[in-house]
Amino acid sequence: MRVHALVEDLDEAERAVRAGATVVQLRVKDATTEELVRRGVGFDRLGVTFVVNDDVAAAIELRAGGVHLGQADEGAERARAAGLLLGRSVASAGEARGLDADYLGAGPVWDTPSKVDADPAIGLDGLRAVCAAAAVPVVAIGGVDAGNAGECIRAGAAGVAVIRAAFDPRLRQAVDEALGAR
Repeated sequence: MRVHALVEDLDEAERAVRAGATVVQLRVKDATTEELVRRGVGFDRLGVTFVVNDDVAAAIELRAGGVHLGQADEGAERARAAGLLLGRSVASAGEARGLDADYLGAGPVWDTPSKVDADPAIGLDGLRAVCAAAAVPVVAIGGVDAGNAGECIRAGAAGVAVIRAAFDPRLRQAVDEALGAR
């Protein structure tokens, strides 16, 4: 759970794993299931947890370890039936309470240019509230980098999810240091 790297292809996934990612999440917005499957070939051999964003059918076909679904995404029941790890996105403590999930992606913690349709930033106080309300591990997302990842861990997150910082080995170091200090 420490470092989730959101990537678009195998090359990016390999680079992220070399930088210290413990989870790779194949995230290609507006992709068809067929395109996700094509891009996801080889992810299952990276030696880290492999999650597919928003597409349960692709996760099953690729033999991924899990799927990450947003609040409006369908498929949680199918993911459970297939034995997939289930991640869900939340932006508030209220959304976190009682949600069927194995982990929660909470945010955006800070404003981020990576997702133009993101909810308003919840800040560290919002992240802290989500962590307190959640019954499962929380992964902070949105504007996270090596310079602020430790703050997310100290707010209660079990890890961080990143796009822009996915290839920065200092990110894993910052997360590990913060987890060791907890």
